[in-house]
Amino acid sequence: MDNKMTRQTPNAGKAPKLRGMVAAFLAGTMMTGGLMLASDKMNLFTPVREMAAATEAAAASAGTATPAAAQAGVETAAVSLGANGGISDIVEQSKPAVVKIETKIKAGNSANSRFSDPRYRQFFGSQGETDELQDGGMGTGFIFEKSGYILTNEHVIEGAEEIWVTVEGYDKPLKATLLGNSYDLDLAVLKIEGDKDFPYLPLGDPDQVKVGDWLVAIGNPYGYDQTVTVGVLSAKERPISIQGDQGTREYKHLLQTDTSINPGNSGGPLLNMNGEVIGINTAVNAEAQGMGFAIPTSTIASVLENLKNNVAIPKEPVPYLGVALEDVSDEWASDLKLSDKTGAVITQIVPKSPAFAAGIRTYDVITAVNGHKVANAEELSAKIKELAVGDQITLTTVRDGKTSDVAVTIGNKNAE
Repeated sequence: MDNKMTRQTPNAGKAPKLRGMVAAFLAGTMMTGGLMLASDKMNLFTPVREMAAATEAAAASAGTATPAAAQAGVETAAVSLGANGGISDIVEQSKPAVVKIETKIKAGNSANSRFSDPRYRQFFGSQGETDELQDGGMGTGFIFEKSGYILTNEHVIEGAEEIWVTVEGYDKPLKATLLGNSYDLDLAVLKIEGDKDFPYLPLGDPDQVKVGDWLVAIGNPYGYDQTVTVGVLSAKERPISIQGDQGTREYKHLLQTDTSINPGNSGGPLLNMNGEVIGINTAVNAEAQGMGFAIPTSTIASVLENLKNNVAIPKEPVPYLGVALEDVSDEWASDLKLSDKTGAVITQIVPKSPAFAAGIRTYDVITAVNGHKVANAEELSAKIKELAVGDQITLTTVRDGKTSDVAVTIGNKNAE
């Protein structure tokens, strides 16, 4: 069930006020609650070439890490910084393996371009598109094997025709090959070729890091290469939802940190005090201070071989009703002749969805799940997400002033 779907106004022509939304220009998407991906998509914040020239002139070489034994299938750096290693030591050791990722896209093919809108093309054709490539976006990644395997976020390279990687010690960016990616998990693995072994970072265990422990992030925010920020682990197991070009990404098990994460940080490493990567910096809440999110390496480890070998990653079952919801406002209560504002209004329903099959229709109001009242759309969404695919539940609904119970079988949003 998704309470962030596009609204459908009543047939009577009344349109309740839209709830506030934050336009996040970083990834050309619209998101609620201020959550946005932390890549500099489409360079709306950074003139990449000009900034790159300035930062490259100021960059200093920090050397390379010496390869050591493999750990959990991933080669690790030879130098163990230890629990007492200083932050400056971690930075010096880690920086050479952190890379800047820049993409090239077809002109007129940007996510926020009107030419990408099929409705525009229907009337005006594809006149905005050419074979010419232009700067796309910029983000961060890190090398995790000496042979040149790189981890980053999928949204950093999404829609790219070409991917270029800036590596310390090389005069020019290296062209990367996309090996595998997952939109849902927001992960991608790239491969670069060089004339020597690359420095790389070990993957650590986020379960060994406690809330309150110090963390280090390295990335390229706003084009300022190799920027280091420090903070603490604020929380674990955070779920967030961010709307993207191909649908809503439902992130799970995220690490929350107050380490500063800004546009261009996406795909960069979040390091523990041993210099190990415990997460990939991914998103930030633009309406808050010090609220960033990272995908934990526990999630990455389970799919890493699939990504390296371009093997499809099975999607997790997602409980699903197939409706869009809105809180009961004064206007809704008046239009639907409701006695109070308890529950959630169904503003859109997907044909053949579990809710539709059960007889639920647009403008029904759901007031309870299995006899437990729900105050608003958020509460109802939370209750549905707690259920399992295949569960049979009872929804209490109000239609035309009459209350009734409807039996519904929870579906799988990811079912083909």
